Amino acid sequence: MSDKSISTAPAVQTGNWYEPDAKLKRRYASDRRLRFYGVTAIVFALGMLAALVGTIAVTALPAITQTMVTLDVELPADKIDPADPRSAGYLKLFSDAVARLFPEVDTPKETRELRQLFTSSAQYQLRDMVVADPSLIGKTVAFTFPLSDIGDQLHKGAIDRNLPSDQRRVSDIQIGWYDRLVEQDRITAPFNWGMIFNADSRFPEQAGLWGALVGSFYALLICFLVSFPVGISAAVYLEEFAPKNRWTDIIEVNINNLAAVPSIVFGLLGLAVFLNFFGMPRSAPIVGGLVLSLMTLPTIIIATRAALKAVPPSIREAAIGVGASKMQTVGHHVLPLAMPGILTGTIIGLAQALGETAPLLLIGMNAFITAAPESMFNPSTALPTQIYIWADSPERGFTSRTSAAIIVLLGFLVCMNAIAIYMRKRFERKW
Repeated sequence: MSDKSISTAPAVQTGNWYEPDAKLKRRYASDRRLRFYGVTAIVFALGMLAALVGTIAVTALPAITQTMVTLDVELPADKIDPADPRSAGYLKLFSDAVARLFPEVDTPKETRELRQLFTSSAQYQLRDMVVADPSLIGKTVAFTFPLSDIGDQLHKGAIDRNLPSDQRRVSDIQIGWYDRLVEQDRITAPFNWGMIFNADSRFPEQAGLWGALVGSFYALLICFLVSFPVGISAAVYLEEFAPKNRWTDIIEVNINNLAAVPSIVFGLLGLAVFLNFFGMPRSAPIVGGLVLSLMTLPTIIIATRAALKAVPPSIREAAIGVGASKMQTVGHHVLPLAMPGILTGTIIGLAQALGETAPLLLIGMNAFITAAPESMFNPSTALPTQIYIWADSPERGFTSRTSAAIIVLLGFLVCMNAIAIYMRKRFERKW
């Protein structure tokens, strides 16, 4: 190679120093601007993400605790049959306990206002406590139960006491009754386990995510059992066995297009096929799982094909060279080596399915269900649709619960993506 073929950056000599010319300076300045724009974009994106998550977290803080009140309730043995404790009049027993604590309340209007401070299911919770432990019959027990939504909001400072009485949800006399309960140390605010383990309710203080969590579990289970084997089988056939002709090209193009189809289209398909044609149960997790599996299949097929292509051809050639059949080559060598990428794509597809709302709304999984489903054929909701239901509720107590449910959903999504990243790093092969 001659010396003429070696190019050097032009420079201008000034004294004992060599300085680059104007063109080289502009190139360096352009590189610095590009790096600055990239860092600015990343900082802006992280700032917006932090603002979004921070806003949701701050709104969800009130839902972390539940305001509870404790009353002394008498359970006379002559009014409760130990053989059938459910038959007792627990509303009367609870009302008597309230009357003993507030003897000055004697008019129907004041009684109604006083009862508005307590959850409407107090008598049922008292009944369940006695049924679970019949030895309480004949004793005076400390019964702890939630305050109503207005009592909870009052305790957490969401209701401004300084506003005129006609501009707030609680009256002055209700604030006085609440203050008396606080002075007697009857008000506590423990961790809100009911947010997780209660089913849905019309009343914010009783509403929880358990039914939605179980429904999402069943739906994702069905989605995995259908989309995982079908997606892998389709990808293996298209990548390893299918002839390369016009028809396979059409199939590949349609699979790629299906991955970009809006999810609501899959909901319409599930409504027309699974509900109207096959007559499957409405609002059931099995239908939701089948709809989500249709939506997840293209993602799994594309990820599986990419993982299969990443396996070096030498693996196939070596297996065939020692006498393995095409099926043995794929099943014993290629597929196991591609499995980390396949599992990563599957988990990402399931995470996407977990956060989908539109297809589940169209098949009715936004129904009001007050109990967790016992099987995948029972009516249920899912986490995204439960968030939608609570966000549409007028009660102020559902605002914090909606944000808390979003945090729970984001937590599941982050965990699933973290598992996918771990599996990719843990089982990744370097060729």
